[in-house]
Amino acid sequence: MEKFRINKYLSTCGICSRREADRLLEAGRVIVNGRPAVIGEQVCEQDEIFVEGKLVQGAKKEIILAYHKPAGIVCTTSKKDKNNIIDAIGYKERIYPVGRLDKDSTGLILLTNNGALMDAVLRGRNHHEKEYIVSVDHPVKEEIYDAMEQGVPILDTITKPCVITKREDRTFHIVLTQGLNRQIRRMCEYFGYRVRTLKRIRVMNIWLNDLPEGTWRELTTEEILELKRQCKLER
Repeated sequence: MEKFRINKYLSTCGICSRREADRLLEAGRVIVNGRPAVIGEQVCEQDEIFVEGKLVQGAKKEIILAYHKPAGIVCTTSKKDKNNIIDAIGYKERIYPVGRLDKDSTGLILLTNNGALMDAVLRGRNHHEKEYIVSVDHPVKEEIYDAMEQGVPILDTITKPCVITKREDRTFHIVLTQGLNRQIRRMCEYFGYRVRTLKRIRVMNIWLNDLPEGTWRELTTEEILELKRQCKLER
């Protein structure tokens, strides 16, 4: 009978990420065989596990979606927000957004029921790339691009080096390996520019391409294998 650490098991079942599982365990909101579970506990599929009063049904089929988020959609699972991403997609299974795109931004965001994959994609030390197309309110000087690439002081830190490619006078591509709150908008504001449009076109090896706005697709087997390879996860 194979056993798993409880946070990993809940992640594999698509309940939440390992980090969130640990928070739920600390709060006493996970019950195993009639008693509160503890962090590090070993469980198996035969155990009766409740999370916040709901029975865990065991590991489900892995789901990984690519969604073209329109402006106005909020990357939250909270039903309190009428514009939440879960209702916008309307997927029949329980899934979670992998990270965030702010409300005013558009483009690619992944959603999954695989908590371990979610953690691996978001983990800052892995330096995973995300690529954006940005347009601002007036032409950008070359020296501004150079300065932005080196790092910008925002949110009491210096942003990590990034790669910027000019497209037009007011439009550029930017590749980041971190995800600070409203990072690109704050970087531009530091130099006196206001972002007009911001669109994410790539997360690691997954591209938005011609996916219509407001629609989603399942990742291909090849995309998933490469995504997990880059995350150093078992296939």
